[in-house]
This record gives sequence, C-alpha cells and structure tokens, in this order.
Amino acid sequence: MVQVAIGLYGLQQWFGGDFAPVVDLARRAEQAGVDQVSITDHVVMGEHLDKYPYGKFPSALDFPWFEPLTVLAAIAGATQRIRLSTGILIAPLRPAVLLAKQLATLDVMSRGRVTIGLGLGWQREEYDAAGVPWEGRYTRLEEQVRVCKLLWSEAPASFNGETVRFERIHAWPRPVQEGGVPIWFGLAPTERNIDRIAALGDGWIPMEQRPERLAVHVDKLRAAFAARGRDPRSLAVRVVLRAVFRADGSPDLDATLAAVPALAAAGVTMVEVLPLVFCRGPQDFDAFCERMAGVKKS
Repeated sequence: MVQVAIGLYGLQQWFGGDFAPVVDLARRAEQAGVDQVSITDHVVMGEHLDKYPYGKFPSALDFPWFEPLTVLAAIAGATQRIRLSTGILIAPLRPAVLLAKQLATLDVMSRGRVTIGLGLGWQREEYDAAGVPWEGRYTRLEEQVRVCKLLWSEAPASFNGETVRFERIHAWPRPVQEGGVPIWFGLAPTERNIDRIAALGDGWIPMEQRPERLAVHVDKLRAAFAARGRDPRSLAVRVVLRAVFRADGSPDLDATLAAVPALAAAGVTMVEVLPLVFCRGPQDFDAFCERMAGVKKS
C-alpha cells in the first residue's frame, strides 16, 4: 500500500504570510489519515536562481523558508500520529553533533515520529554564507550521518573523519525509535549515491517522477541493499507527484493521482502532493486531505 504525504511549501500564502496556522493544518491532515508532512529547507538564498539545476526556480528571493526542524517541533506538539519529514534538510549546513542532537530531541518530543530527508542543496552561496566548504560536501554528509548513528548508539563515542573529529563524548537524549531516526536521502541516482543510500540510508527522495525511469533506479537500489545484506523490501521511496492541469489551467487532482498505481509498481512507497497547488485556500484543505488519504484504499 502506498502511503501519502503533504508538502507544507508555501502554505503561509493562505494566511497573509503567517506560517503559524500551518500547525493546525498538519493536525487536520492527521485527522484525515495523511501519513506524513514534509517541509523544504533553505537557510539563506543567493541571487543566482538561474543556476537551479531542475528548470525554473519556483520561488522569488523574498520567499520565506522557515527552518524545518523548528516547524516540525511545533507540529509534533499539536499532533499524535502523523510522521514528520523534510524534503530535504541541507544537512552540511549544520554541525554533525548538533544535527544528531536536534534529530534525537525532535524524535523524543514527537514520541518517535521523525523520518528525516537529508541532502546537499544546490546553491554554493548557502555554504559560503554558513562558513561551510562547498568542496567535500558529499564526504561531510556521509560523516554527519555516521556521527548521528554513532551518537545515537554509543557513549562515550569517538570519531576520526575528514570533516568531524572527537574523542570520548557523550550525547543524550537518544531517539525513541529503535535503531535511530530513519534517514532518507535526496540524492541523484548515480552509482556512488546508490551505494551511499544502501550503506547509510533507509529511503530515497528522487527528483525523477517518471515511473519507467524510477523503476530502473529502484531496482539498482534494491540490489545495492541486498549486496550489503539488507532487506531490499525495506527501501522506502517518496516521490512528489507531477501536477496535471486541465485545458483551462486549473489543477486536476484526480488526474494527478492517476499516476499512483504506475509509481507503486515502480517501487514508490509514498507519494507527496502540494496542497498549495490543488486548494484555493484552507477551505478546500480537509476535502483535499480526505481525497489524498483515499489513495491508500484504492
């Protein structure tokens, strides 16, 4: 059965720029049966939006990117079941030991409901502004995840990497979830990244939306899981559905959701849809969430 997620991107537009009411939207989504909420991360933005690698960048420079872990903490306090995620958190912009503490704390406060999506972002300016080297970011990401897993399982803990080093430190609390917080990677499906995901991750958040291409990548990921002695059936894959529009330009949710069976056959385990695209405002939100939850029954 495919699970369903909603992306919180841009929902402050329904409330005159106020993002605080989105916490209540998450509560309503939970009541409707939505499985997960997801939020996007940018710490700062540089002006070269033309360098966005996936087409035209969807937001202006003055678009407010709310800090994801802060938002998810607020949602955790207002909900009981819905899982909390990112798509994605730009992990290298946070120190490894701080990231481990933040994720563990959020998992404790939500009673074990965090599934974190991690990635690298695409803007060098963000790294420069944060004082983090752009070069070596893949190594930094890998070592961050290794540090998180270490601190969630051992004390005292020592680590001697290229970007992180420490001796006999103690980090508490630890995540509520056995084995730590599940980590999904938002990385391109190169051979090296496939190996990274199989070695360190529990899921994949691709930019690809075409079932026939996703199936090829998912097969490679499952094979990589198996090669490492992991159950290939445990691989989670979350895809943002490509929105379908009618001839008059209005969004067609039913036509958009019609892609779900093919995606499920390709190995997708969760689909994400943006309410901002399909709802005129909060008055349409409950019906939208009910329709989304209905996907699990079809």
